[in-house]
Amino acid sequence: MPAGQPINTVDLTTPLTYVKGIGPARAAMLEAKGLTVVEDLLAYVPFRYEDRSNLKTVAQLAPGEMATVIAEVRSAKVAGFKRRALGLFEARFTDSSRAILTGKWFHGGYLANVLAEGMKVSLFGKVEFDSYTGEITMLHPEFEILSGDDDDGEAALHTGRVVPIYEAVSKITTRVLRSILHRILQSLDRLDDPLPPPIRQRLKMPDRWTAMRHTHFPPPEADLRLLNQFRSPDQFRLIFDEFFWLECGIALKRADAKTLPGIAFEINDRVREKVKAMLPFKPTEAQKRVIKEIAGDMQAPRPMNRLLQGDVGSGKTIVAAEAAVIAVENGFQVAVLAPTEILAAQHGFYFRQILGKLGYVVVLLTGSFTGREKGQLKKLVAEGLAPVVIGTHALLEKDVEFKKLGLAIIDEQHRFGVMQRLGLVQKGITPDVLVMTATPIPRTLAMTLFGDLDVSVIDELPPGRKPIITKHVPSERIEQVFSFVKKQIDEGRQAYVVYPVIEESETQAMKAAQQMFEHLSREVFPQIAVGLMHGRLGANEKEATMQRFKDGEIKILVSTTVIEVGVDVPNATVMVIEQAERFGLAQLHQLRGRVGRGAAQSYCVLVTEKMNDAARERLRTLVESNDGFHIAEMDLKLRGPGEFFGTKQAGLPSLRVANILRDPEILEIARREAVDFVARPLVPEDLERAVAYIRDHWQRRYGLVTVG
Repeated sequence: MPAGQPINTVDLTTPLTYVKGIGPARAAMLEAKGLTVVEDLLAYVPFRYEDRSNLKTVAQLAPGEMATVIAEVRSAKVAGFKRRALGLFEARFTDSSRAILTGKWFHGGYLANVLAEGMKVSLFGKVEFDSYTGEITMLHPEFEILSGDDDDGEAALHTGRVVPIYEAVSKITTRVLRSILHRILQSLDRLDDPLPPPIRQRLKMPDRWTAMRHTHFPPPEADLRLLNQFRSPDQFRLIFDEFFWLECGIALKRADAKTLPGIAFEINDRVREKVKAMLPFKPTEAQKRVIKEIAGDMQAPRPMNRLLQGDVGSGKTIVAAEAAVIAVENGFQVAVLAPTEILAAQHGFYFRQILGKLGYVVVLLTGSFTGREKGQLKKLVAEGLAPVVIGTHALLEKDVEFKKLGLAIIDEQHRFGVMQRLGLVQKGITPDVLVMTATPIPRTLAMTLFGDLDVSVIDELPPGRKPIITKHVPSERIEQVFSFVKKQIDEGRQAYVVYPVIEESETQAMKAAQQMFEHLSREVFPQIAVGLMHGRLGANEKEATMQRFKDGEIKILVSTTVIEVGVDVPNATVMVIEQAERFGLAQLHQLRGRVGRGAAQSYCVLVTEKMNDAARERLRTLVESNDGFHIAEMDLKLRGPGEFFGTKQAGLPSLRVANILRDPEILEIARREAVDFVARPLVPEDLERAVAYIRDHWQRRYGLVTVG
């Protein structure tokens, strides 16, 4: 068949380029959105619906009603010179009734290149009476251009019914998508329903084929309110499907992990004494509970897969260090994987401090080391002479070999793809895995992101800590902020002043930090020791600066966001964040967590320049709350799941119809059903069919799930 030649019969696996009405150019646009075969496009459901069933002629329109008309453009122009600044675009429409309807769009100058005289258009909107002109008008009506060769059946797709509205894909409009999907649904044979019948019957859900057709093209009796809330029975079924198969995959993966042979670490008196000797302070009850859960996993003869979750400053790293002691005392090596060089360096600094007193060799391996340095370090690791190895992605390089890897600790897991996690694990023979995150993850997201892991939560801060007082100050009042900083330093405290690093402008942030360092050290605090820390400093310089700050030699540390995670200076009580509007909520919360680590009252001052509504909402949340889980929920609401962990997130499953923010209760139902189904299938064949279905249909969409 010639490339791009459309075919008459399609199935779920048909590449979109062969579907009538698509072709190679449109297929390329769809592929950029992750849509490559018919099944993908069927999962691209409308994001809202409009009731265009009230189809009238222009003469029949009555002020106050929502209505649809099909009319011809009689004239179209940007209105009068005086109003041009508003970009008011006006078009006049008429139909067989000869009456006139005026459409108005403010800031609609771009429509001069869209609507032209003689075009046939479907308009939908609220009808109003303009008392100034005496005309019937629609303000900002939805419209679609109808091509002259539309037959009645095609035109009926777009008007006179509840009409699905799709998000445009590049130059493919909602109208074109509607036509293509209608054609696909007409040419497809009835879809098989892979969902086990007892589940469908118990939840009284429609079959898959009906749900698919009615979600794209609702029947006349459909409830518009439910459709726009994504709660029609048909939408419920499609949302349930996505969650059910994801949760089945996770349940199968968990069950599979529990059958793998692992290392049964021994925890005897010698190990306990070593842990006690290493601890710099008395652990909290939450830390004790969590280390007990981890120790229980490590003693079991199967691999540990555990997520350690806790708020900023709750003491996750010390718990990870306790787990490391168990592994090393059993003769195994420990790998600690961090997402950035800065965080890896901070972990190196911390682990050396607390594990060094036990005589353990702790090595740091990052991408910025020279080839010769890397070679020497890799030799130490391969020969087993370095029991604790900390690094970035450099640890994942093929030539990094461990003599006896027993425990992999992965920090800020959400910044790594699943394949990277597996890459580290495969360097040992089923080592135990401890995943840490200082970004509290809302429960709904944790269930889908980390559903294959057991979860431990440190939900208590060390004793004596006071909630941090957070204030928002506009930049013109910066002198007051510096007066406050001076007062705190006079009382024997220390402070941070932080600048935002936006990825594409690290040099700019560095210059800003350098200028502020010079301004503060020469003009504002000439009698006070001010230090500077940024990403371009070498690892040794960073470590030396940090040590001087910890020792109290440096009183004010000016920094880019290199101090975001893992720094613990109990005497630092003030965190000044410049241009706070440029940071995300989670990052602001992380930075704030660098203070408040001692018994003294601590403060976070958010200094802002220009702010939009989203930034204002972020700062308000931070000023009002110290609760990381509440802040994470707000962050998720403000940014949505795809952006919650930044654009580089590689472990978030690709949900098309379902939305974990909107549909948490459906996720709960699907999870319950999936766990029950995997644990107790009515007949073994049902489970075999489910595994085959996940492998064939969901594997490429759920990066998280690997089955069989």
